[in-house]
Amino acid sequence: MEILAVAETLRVPAAVDLAAVVVGALTGGLLAAREGFAVSGVLLLAVSGGLGGGLIRDVLLAEGPPIALTNQAYLPTVAIAAGITFYFSGWLSRLTALLVVLDAVTLGFFTVIGAQKAQLAGLPSASVVFIGTLTAVGGALIRDMLLAQRADIIGPGPYNAVAALIGATALTVLAGPLGLDPIPVAALVIALVAVLRVLSVWRGWEAPVAVDLPERTRSRLVRRRERGRRRAGAALFRRRRRG
Repeated sequence: MEILAVAETLRVPAAVDLAAVVVGALTGGLLAAREGFAVSGVLLLAVSGGLGGGLIRDVLLAEGPPIALTNQAYLPTVAIAAGITFYFSGWLSRLTALLVVLDAVTLGFFTVIGAQKAQLAGLPSASVVFIGTLTAVGGALIRDMLLAQRADIIGPGPYNAVAALIGATALTVLAGPLGLDPIPVAALVIALVAVLRVLSVWRGWEAPVAVDLPERTRSRLVRRRERGRRRAGAALFRRRRRG
């Protein structure tokens, strides 16, 4: 039995989807403005930040033209957001804390929106988690490719893809085996992803990196043996002094 039933999926209101796109576009456009890009660069990064994840999602789902192209509100809205970052980047830069929070909330919204789209397409649960995560971080991935730099989502640093992955997995489980109502589940997932993202930025949490478990185990054994030898040497020294 499939974990997520299509009939029980949450249809995110278009206004909420558009609000998430706006924040994503502002984040991308602001980064381009900080880098001193021309107007075309600011517009391109605003498009990637606001619509990149959704474009990748819709291409993978292959359900016709992406909604970013068919909905007449998306591209003009992104263009307006790009214009705001182009002319008011200095003012927006002073709102760093607010932008961090808005970016975190947007990450949660994109996670839920992507997972919901995958549910409606009738995909298996693992694919729902994958599409939800990819929708959340796809725009940042395209942005980093355009900047010719290593993508943030693959390097150590604050939770991004990790937070989206946890959120998408939580949505899959809570809306499936536990059978909870989709609206509270969506609200909980958005809050979970946002909190994980904000705390990781403010408290310096970093996504885990690859470890060599055999080497780590050997190192621990060596340190344990060294401690044992030092204790044995200290005990022998005390006995000799008493003798």
